[in-house]
Amino acid sequence: MPHGPPEVGLGPWEGPWPDGDRYDPDLLRDGDRRNVVDRYRYWSMAAIVADLDTRRHSFHVAIENWQHDFNIGTIVRTANAFLAAEIHIVGNRRWNRRGAMVTDRYQHVRHHATAEDLAAYLHSIGVRLLGIDNLPGSEHLETMTLPRDVCFLFGQEGPGLSELAREVCDGTFSIAQFGSTRSINASSAAAIAMHSWIRSYADLSADDAWRG
Repeated sequence: MPHGPPEVGLGPWEGPWPDGDRYDPDLLRDGDRRNVVDRYRYWSMAAIVADLDTRRHSFHVAIENWQHDFNIGTIVRTANAFLAAEIHIVGNRRWNRRGAMVTDRYQHVRHHATAEDLAAYLHSIGVRLLGIDNLPGSEHLETMTLPRDVCFLFGQEGPGLSELAREVCDGTFSIAQFGSTRSINASSAAAIAMHSWIRSYADLSADDAWRG
């Protein structure tokens, strides 16, 4: 008996091709093996992005990229799952995309040379910048009220937020922990923060929000 996961996606379209600009002729002909939900099968990437743009949430995600952190890709993938408005890479333009699993192609990713540049851009569009770090004076995620229009800024695994990032943030918050370690993994912290925003503001009435 063969082992391994079943083949992902669908094969070539059977029968007459559907009408509509959203369909990709190459995918209809060859099959669609991408990691996308069923409603987007055979759609072109541009059509998927355009549809996502009609319902993106108002939170942003930013990651400092000084050490080519492997967590960046995982954070990007989570930002796609929760449909962030934009993703911001601060520092080095190149970043490790492996953990993103191609989800960055469906997001709007901006690069900023410095955290100061990031803060200036966000403030120009009315978005508050909140850093996540275990710092003296940080608010507690579990008891604070998150802004609706907010950008979560994450530092590198280990050192956390840079000094400049701390200076330009509108505030910082930490996540409650009860064990012996001082901090949790950066991508885990990012997922917790984004999900806290979802619990506060996302419309959970649609059936497609729940995927078994």
